[in-house]
Amino acid sequence: MAQEARLERASLELTERQREILLRVVEEHVHTGQPVGSKSLVERSALAVSPSTVRSELAELERLQLLTHPHTSAGRVPTDRGYRYYADELLGRPEARPGPFPLDLRAVRNEVETALQATTEMLSEVTRLIALVSAPPTETTAVRHVEVLQLQPRVVVVVVITSTGAVSKRVVTFDVAVDRGLVSWAGQYLNEQLGGVHPGLRALRRCFEDPSLTAGERMFLDALRPAFAELGPAEETRLYVGGAASLFEGVRANELDAYRHLLEVLERRAALLELLGRTLDPHRPFVRLGHELEHPGLRDLALVGAAYGLANRVLGSVSLLGPVRMDYEKAIRTVRSAAWELSRFVESVYDEED
Repeated sequence: MAQEARLERASLELTERQREILLRVVEEHVHTGQPVGSKSLVERSALAVSPSTVRSELAELERLQLLTHPHTSAGRVPTDRGYRYYADELLGRPEARPGPFPLDLRAVRNEVETALQATTEMLSEVTRLIALVSAPPTETTAVRHVEVLQLQPRVVVVVVITSTGAVSKRVVTFDVAVDRGLVSWAGQYLNEQLGGVHPGLRALRRCFEDPSLTAGERMFLDALRPAFAELGPAEETRLYVGGAASLFEGVRANELDAYRHLLEVLERRAALLELLGRTLDPHRPFVRLGHELEHPGLRDLALVGAAYGLANRVLGSVSLLGPVRMDYEKAIRTVRSAAWELSRFVESVYDEED
């Protein structure tokens, strides 16, 4: 769908003046929410042409289905095709290093979940749009630390902390008192074997089924093993959502239905994750308009996002969801900055695990 949109844009042969007028109409409409007329466009944009010339060009842009005019209004508003052209214009500009993001992730002390939640909240606060940040997939989660503690002679607790900040805890009660030396050995052994390792089936089997283990050690470890199995691939990728509480602030009457549909979509996070996976471009920010998202609940909305991760692997995405009439320049700039900061953060976390 995105490729088709780019091909469609390439087929439009606009003059430089038509291009400038179209961009100005989009920016003016985004700012005011009102149809844009030729006279106001000349006055506010300082175009070096007469209103009559602008009217002629607006008519041509309407013929190309880039603009339309609502009912009897003399002003024009962008169509989805016009917004697509505008978004591609922004995406096609040379990318400088992303600007600063107003959040210092160093303060969260390597807790990936905390960083993702904080990023989501700041994104929605800065843009007043719905912010969506997807967590790294489960297979990228590594064991950071294992603690094995003896609560009572027959009761032992194992605590597993992962690189994403997730904590798995399991309390095990044995039929007989457990030797303290065995408890101490188990904690040391599990950290040596699984520290910095992704807890897949192969790694767990190698750790818990090592033939050099004695029967007593293997029996004890088997009782602790479920705490690690709970970290496996059955866990769903998490999606952090910010801004839903203030969703209807400043929304115009003609946008209410779109936002009601959005609320319904937000309740189905699995569908959103699938959507983000389909639209994600690992190399550059992306913009998808509602009709390009192939989801009926998002037909009047737009999605702007960027990927974050390691140098050779995408771990997740940072996205903004809002009305088609949004400030695309600010949205693109913001997701790029947030994705840049998250990438720097996860690189530092994963480097510490190596």
